[in-house]
Formats: sequence, C-alpha cells, structure tokens
Amino acid sequence: MHVAVRGCACRASRERRIIDEAVLLFQKPFHQGLVDGTIRLTFRRWDKPRVRAGGRYRCHPIGVLVVDAIERVRVGDIDDDDARLAGFSSREALLDYMTAYMAGREPVDGATEVFRVALHHGGEADRVEAAFDDALTLEDVKALREKLARMDAREPWTRKTLRLIERHPRVAASRLAAKLGRDTKPFKADVVRLKKLGLTQSFEVGYDLTPRGRAFLAALRKKR
Repeated sequence: MHVAVRGCACRASRERRIIDEAVLLFQKPFHQGLVDGTIRLTFRRWDKPRVRAGGRYRCHPIGVLVVDAIERVRVGDIDDDDARLAGFSSREALLDYMTAYMAGREPVDGATEVFRVALHHGGEADRVEAAFDDALTLEDVKALREKLARMDAREPWTRKTLRLIERHPRVAASRLAAKLGRDTKPFKADVVRLKKLGLTQSFEVGYDLTPRGRAFLAALRKKR
C-alpha cells in the first residue's frame, strides 16, 4: 500500500526485453530500506495484479526493483514479521498506513484482500535503457569494443575492470580498486564510465555487471 503502480506508454514493443514499462512507487521514507534490503515486502490493494514475478520496475530515484513473488492474502494473515519486512514497526502501524491510503474505499479489516509483493533492489541500471538488453548483435559488440578501445588508449583498464566486477559482485569499491593497485576515487570514476555504456550497475555496496555487460564479455570470450 505504499503507492500504486502506474504505467508508461513509451517503448511498449520492448516492454519485457529491457525493463517493464511501469513504475513501482514508494514514498521517500522507504527508499533506504529498499536499497539496503531491510524492506523486502509491500502490500497493495489492487483489483488485479499489476506486477509479475521476475519483473523489473523503475523506482525513482533509487533505480530498479525486482519482484520475486506476488500472491493475494487476507489482511488477517499479515503478521508483525511481514510488517517489519514492509518497513513498519508493527502490524498495527502497517494497517494504519493502509487505512490512510484508502480514503473513500471500504475500511480495512481482517477479511480485506491485498496483494503481498516480495521484492528486492536490482541496482541502478534503469538509468541506461540498454543495460538490460542482452541480445547483442555483431554490430553492438563491435561498437562496444571500439568505445572501450578509445577508453583504453592511454592504458588498458576496461576489460580488467569488467572481469573483476564479474568475479567480485557487490564488493566495496575500495577493495576492488586495491586488487588492481589503484586508488578508489579514480577507480569509481572509471566504473561510472562503464555504467554509462550500460555494462555495469551500482548497488549500496559495490557493483555488478548488467545483462548487457555479461553478454558483452561472453561475446568477447567466443571470439578467442
């Protein structure tokens, strides 16, 4: 019940190839918990499901939320553990919140049905639309190789950095930089450059390759 999901009309033909064309909205007080993983549930009073298991949904400004599961439950079946995973101190606090966002609708009681949505933070890759597109053509691979070659002009670093992130996902930037004998600040700046190409995504701690980044490295290995 944090806030409803609303659709987006753009790029409908590529809706599930890159990222679901919908926004799963949360108020600002819930953002940090979503990013750090302490919030992993939300309860929504919808007439029908508006998200799907496995779907990826934009949540500005924190990035992408990935839905793990969705099921219809009765309010009477929600307990304190569910409430805490939804970002509330108690079941009562969650029910008060639900009621506040249901003005003009039937009051919430034990028989009221809502959707229980399990989710997790999926990084910031929605900020580069191509990041989830792993269907790379030969032209895509060639273009990326050329861009990385230009970035490597003074000293090769791009592929080493991508492979390092692949081997050590969600590891602190300072630790990754140390593995390459680099200072943290310039290392992070270089990862941002890779992110702008849709190859990496950032998390609360560390980085990971995007689907595009994994597909690119796989394509490079095939050429060997």
